[in-house]
Amino acid sequence: MLFCLLAAGCAGGNASHNTSNKQITKTTQQNSENENEALRKQAQEKLAAMTLDEKLGTMIIAGVEGTSATEKTKTMIQSQHVGGVIFYKNNVNTPEGLVTYVNQIKKWNQQNPTPLFVSIDEEGGKVSRLPGIKKIPTARSIGDTGDLTYAQNIGEFLGNASKLMGMNVDYAPVLDINSNPNNPVIGNRSYGTTSEIVSNMGREVMKGIQSTGTISVVKHFPGHGDTSVDSHLDLPIVHKSLQQLQSFEWKPFEDAIQQGTDAVMIAHILFPKIDKTYPASLSSTIITDQLRKKIGYNGVVITDDLTMGAITKNYGIGNAATQAVKAGSDILLVAHGYENISDVIRSLKEGITNGSLTEKRIDESVLRILMLKEKYKLNDKPISTPDLNELNQDIREELAKHP
Repeated sequence: MLFCLLAAGCAGGNASHNTSNKQITKTTQQNSENENEALRKQAQEKLAAMTLDEKLGTMIIAGVEGTSATEKTKTMIQSQHVGGVIFYKNNVNTPEGLVTYVNQIKKWNQQNPTPLFVSIDEEGGKVSRLPGIKKIPTARSIGDTGDLTYAQNIGEFLGNASKLMGMNVDYAPVLDINSNPNNPVIGNRSYGTTSEIVSNMGREVMKGIQSTGTISVVKHFPGHGDTSVDSHLDLPIVHKSLQQLQSFEWKPFEDAIQQGTDAVMIAHILFPKIDKTYPASLSSTIITDQLRKKIGYNGVVITDDLTMGAITKNYGIGNAATQAVKAGSDILLVAHGYENISDVIRSLKEGITNGSLTEKRIDESVLRILMLKEKYKLNDKPISTPDLNELNQDIREELAKHP
């Protein structure tokens, strides 16, 4: 009898616990929907006040030249209204120099309707741009530990390092599965050779980055792990079917999307069994039909750099920019050459004039961008040169756990 009473009590307790969990989940979902609606309303108000030139500029993240801001940089920000900038290694000497650069472009941007995305590739391993930071291991070495807490802590270091030097966007983590040993561009930038390892470790790194208030961009959908050509130089071609991609390459991206990813970067890879004409970054079949409709992703989509050889050798940057927007991309990454910004804006305007693009389509992308900026409460306030000693000490202590 005592056993029955205990069993009944346990069963009742489990039922109560399950009901409680459902209520918590329902409340969380409702809060998320309310927050999303509030962000949408704020973004719509800003969108309604923007000119077409401001909208088109907002859809561009542009590269900058040199280690200090120039008049060309000022023109790009104040006259072309670019929505963000990306820094590379050649723009960065010291923390002091980078912060000075960031503060200058933020000051110039204050006349624009929205704050800048200030972005960088800070993955750890060989793709590390920020100065003065203790070297963070490769993704592969992180994946090999199998330690999810370690992965999340690494993500926090990446996010904090970025934030301390004025960045609010980090193009990380890489969610490509390193399934091709001859891949010239991914290699140890991937967390491993299976979808499970890459999903689990990449998800935790993403969460770590986000927890610091830094936007995480996962890359390179639909998957760059099985290429044998570097898309910086030419166009990779992968002869995989839609079913093959769905069952393998897409798994880490689907997982990240379910966990609330901020943005997805699209690769310059041609998948002729899915789209014979356009690489993923320009393909409505891949971006709109699959990523948005099939997987259900409603957030920001960004192209990989449109000045890479995969695009410039085969499509031309202006035509590619227009096609990317038609396909469903929100942000056009134009990482090199101030003249390319003019070409992209001109091409988008021509698309609107000739009817291949509509302002309604532009508004859809700008709304998503504005909502993301509102979510992270981005601003153009200046920052101070950081003291990196505490961060570097934290990194050293964490790395000691997996020597």
